[in-house]
Amino acid sequence: MSVVTACAVGGCVSDQDDPKITVSYEKASTGSAIVGRSLMKRTEMLEHVAEEVNHSLKLPYDISLVGAQCGEENAFWNYAKKTITICYEDANLSVRLFKEAGDVDPIAAAFNAEVTAFYHELAHAAIDSHGLPFTGREEDVADQLVVYMLLEPHAGGHSVPNAEQAVRDYARLFELYAARDNLITEGDFADKHSMNQTRVYNLLCWMYGHDTAKHGDLVADGLLPEARAVGCAEEYKQLAQGWSELLEPHVKPHA
Repeated sequence: MSVVTACAVGGCVSDQDDPKITVSYEKASTGSAIVGRSLMKRTEMLEHVAEEVNHSLKLPYDISLVGAQCGEENAFWNYAKKTITICYEDANLSVRLFKEAGDVDPIAAAFNAEVTAFYHELAHAAIDSHGLPFTGREEDVADQLVVYMLLEPHAGGHSVPNAEQAVRDYARLFELYAARDNLITEGDFADKHSMNQTRVYNLLCWMYGHDTAKHGDLVADGLLPEARAVGCAEEYKQLAQGWSELLEPHVKPHA
């Protein structure tokens, strides 16, 4: 979508030559939202990912990145408002789950999980904003882009601190979700998202496939089943080729 089209659809941007992601934090009043807001503000989480994307990707229009009290544990992209929202409650939940799991540094793990949540929503934004074609379920495709952008130096997210650990913590978070929600219902099978444990194996498979030697511990430690690991290099090769071609026109030359 061109900038001219974007103006017609979503309103003109402040700087048509170089649209950007802008950051804001809304107020918080509940306990969980206050904790999540504190984490995001203290670590400058939103500012960091916005700076990274603004440096790396061409955007068709300004996008607002908002930390907000949502009344739910979530993160989402709103095409009509051109807004990515990261809910304070979601950040709070990440801290709590990693802490309950006995993580050595639950704050760092939660930071990583919320950064990857942003990249997941950025994938939805990219698909909508640029009209990117895809096959399969969009939620799975968005998870692919999280791994691709964080692990590929040219893709727009590689300078995120501890990018590889961020992918691992993103997978761990879904494993914690799966352990918490151990009763599978018909709705889980019908949901637009893959089930939590499936997302764990997908993320770890693609990470392993990106560099089987570097991430061999995923198989050796039993985190990724050997039967799945066999095809992961080919899986990653396919997704990387697809996303490389789709993103190439939208990556800034100096990135």
